[in-house]
Amino acid sequence: MEAERLVQAGLRGLAESGTAHDIVAEAWQARALAQAIGSHLALCGPLELRGEARGLSEAGEYPAWGAAGPRAARLTGVGDPRSALTALGELLTEVGVALVGVASVTDDEGLYWQCMEAIDAADEAGDRVRGMLRRLDVREQVRPRPPDPPRPRTTIPRQERNPAQDQAQERDRSRERNQAPEHDRERDRARDR
Repeated sequence: MEAERLVQAGLRGLAESGTAHDIVAEAWQARALAQAIGSHLALCGPLELRGEARGLSEAGEYPAWGAAGPRAARLTGVGDPRSALTALGELLTEVGVALVGVASVTDDEGLYWQCMEAIDAADEAGDRVRGMLRRLDVREQVRPRPPDPPRPRTTIPRQERNPAQDQAQERDRSRERNQAPEHDRERDRARDR
């Protein structure tokens, strides 16, 4: 199953949790999913993410999963790393909020410490996810801009030549050339006086 669909299943599972123990179980499911996504990105993800993804993939201690096992075992791929990591970060935040709620009202010391351990795991995973998202942001800022498309060449339309106009222009130029020496001679005479 694609990563984003598994994250959505985790959000639904968390929302449907009826007891404090269900919330803790969903927290561990989210942590397992974070590790599975981290493992996948460490092997197949963008190069910039691989170091941080390896940290996310490090195995932790988990309670017994029961017959169903971790939801993360169904992960088949991470199509869009940015979308998957954004969704995973959202899930980890929701898990943290739910765990704080359980820990703040429980009288069961064992459940309280389970919540604290799960909160730490969710926070650590969330930090790594945010780090990977920052690396993606940097990569996109550094990525060279694609070249501009070639501009169409503009040509100045050629005007049809009018022989009468050409002759008139040539006469004007000729007159200017002939007048220039006369003008120069007059200037020289005035200077000599």
